[in-house]
Amino acid sequence: MLKIILYTVLSFLLFITTAFGQQTFSERAKTIAEEIKSITAQEKIALKLELDKINEQLDNNIISQDQADQAKLKAANERAENIEKRVAIQQELLSKLVNESIDEAVVEQVDTTKNRIIIGDNHLDIYFKNKKIRPQKRTTSQFVLAFGLNHVVTESDLSSVEKSDFEVAGSRFFEWGFSWNTRIAKDHNLVHAKYGFSLMYNNLRPTQGKIYQVDGAQTSLVFSDRPLRDNRFKNVQLVFPLHLEFDFSPNKSNADGSTSFKTHKSFRFGIGGYGGFNLKTKQITKFSNESGRVVDNADFNTADIIYGVSTYFGYRSSSLYLKYDMNSMFKNNIVDQNNISLGVRFDFN
Repeated sequence: MLKIILYTVLSFLLFITTAFGQQTFSERAKTIAEEIKSITAQEKIALKLELDKINEQLDNNIISQDQADQAKLKAANERAENIEKRVAIQQELLSKLVNESIDEAVVEQVDTTKNRIIIGDNHLDIYFKNKKIRPQKRTTSQFVLAFGLNHVVTESDLSSVEKSDFEVAGSRFFEWGFSWNTRIAKDHNLVHAKYGFSLMYNNLRPTQGKIYQVDGAQTSLVFSDRPLRDNRFKNVQLVFPLHLEFDFSPNKSNADGSTSFKTHKSFRFGIGGYGGFNLKTKQITKFSNESGRVVDNADFNTADIIYGVSTYFGYRSSSLYLKYDMNSMFKNNIVDQNNISLGVRFDFN
């Protein structure tokens, strides 16, 4: 901090000393250029000190990696704004100097498009209000949240959903996780690879007082020998989705001719699949005329490996979401049953 203060005081004294002397256009323009360089140097030093402090907090486990990244981004943006504001003042001084046309014989050309003043055989490169464009990240991250209706397809027959043994409104799924979105082409924004991990909670609510029962290698729905108030069959899964996403967000043209690629600003379509593991299976039963509930954490012969296909279509962060387990819900059942889910999905940048 002391180094920054000394640098600022010396720069200010130099500026005052030269500003009130008898100077030519060239000398005064060079003074302004030096002041702009000084501003940039001061803000860079200040930013480095702030980043060092953030890294120290990260190393001492005072803040998390995400908090450190956010703090660094905030510090960088603040320093960039400081440079812009302080350099804007020097730009006004330079504009005033040019308008007064001091020492016109020396000044041959003022090229504001390139932030350059040509003086004799020399030139000064001066940054005005334009900030340097940072290299754009091709990968962004999102928090994924999805929920909706859950059901079972028997023997790969979609019509079996209408006459199944499960409640439509009572069977639901919930999913949350994190994803990364990478632009595949360097100079094109349409196609992205989307990948990450999610926890899925698939709930099924049987109808007509039925419960799942294990008989050797077979798992089947049977009528309960006791009246039921409620029964839910739940699978918790860890999966790793991979989608090819088509993002129709428009590009942004910058003043310097470069292009900024935006995501999640328009319609999006994704298609792909997922694979993972079944972490837990349980059946939660509530019997009539009895308080409390019975939780059965038996294996139920459910599949250990989960894999399926999924797709989504939507606008900005929200979309309609469909996923289908290609693996049978139970390992050795004679009749295959596959989980299917339809709901809404949110990808928050």
